[in-house]
Amino acid sequence: MKRIHTSFLSSLAFIAILAAVQACSDSKGNTRSIPSRSEAVPVKVMALEKSSSAAAVIASGQLSTEDESILGFKIGGVVSRVLVKEGDAVKKGQLLATLDQTEIDATVAQARHGFEKAQRDYERTSHLYHDSVATLEQWQNSQTALDVAREQLAAARFNKSHAEIRAAGNGYVLSKFINPGQVVGAGERALQCNVTANGNWVLKVSVSDKQWALLKVGEKAAISIDAFPDQSFPAVISRKSETVDRQTGTFTVELRLDATKARLATGMFGSAKIQSAQTNTFWSVPYESVLDASGDEGFVFVTRDDKTAHKQRVTVASFDGQHINIRGGLEDAGKLIISGSAYLSDNSPITIIQ
Repeated sequence: MKRIHTSFLSSLAFIAILAAVQACSDSKGNTRSIPSRSEAVPVKVMALEKSSSAAAVIASGQLSTEDESILGFKIGGVVSRVLVKEGDAVKKGQLLATLDQTEIDATVAQARHGFEKAQRDYERTSHLYHDSVATLEQWQNSQTALDVAREQLAAARFNKSHAEIRAAGNGYVLSKFINPGQVVGAGERALQCNVTANGNWVLKVSVSDKQWALLKVGEKAAISIDAFPDQSFPAVISRKSETVDRQTGTFTVELRLDATKARLATGMFGSAKIQSAQTNTFWSVPYESVLDASGDEGFVFVTRDDKTAHKQRVTVASFDGQHINIRGGLEDAGKLIISGSAYLSDNSPITIIQ
């Protein structure tokens, strides 16, 4: 058992030595030594220059139309017929659903009978008033009763005309919330429809408060839709929400697409790249030079005298796959160290190599 234990420890020591040798080798396998703290570390540097470009916001959301609406009945009742299903194409004026007319017709009949009685009472009182039998007050009361009965009949007929749902325009049924035999209340949602004939497609995206402040109505955007990977749809910002969504903590921005012949559908997922009129100024640096990046912060090593390295905190703006854009922290940095940073600490001596 003691011999096995000794052999195991020897193996661990060999692995540790091998790892140390590999850590001191460059990418070509050539052995290199780790500089001591007192030795100057060979590094490469680059000059820092600011560049400017138009600010861009990337956001995603779902397609819908500006003419999307929830339809319901003007009065409550029992659903008699639902003539469409979700996804059905509809035309303007098409009958979509109706209520049972039994109770509604009875209400109209009652209002009509009440109007006819009030009309007879008014005519009788008018004759009596002209014969000086009825008083002026009685004649005025009969006239008022006639007017009230007339308005009640008009209201009953109006409600009967809205005991059905018709399409507001050419489009599609997005959602159906009712079925025949169901009792619904006045104004309760029954169908959700959109109007696509006008081509008023919008992409609703969620943005942060900083992005919301950056964007303005009328700015242009390019939209990519998953269903059409080879196409780009031009759009403009048509509306910005003026309050935050309490559930997500984001703001909503609506992008109106230009007229297109593409067969779009509500709910399709799209990604938008919005070009802001505002320009950003930043330093573009190799991603290898930024250390310990977390969120929008990181560290780099810089030198002001070409002899000493200084660790500098920076604020990250964006990353394009090859370079990191720094928006703050390099104002008086001098030169950026882009190679050899792994062996540096704050105030380490350096020597610049080509």
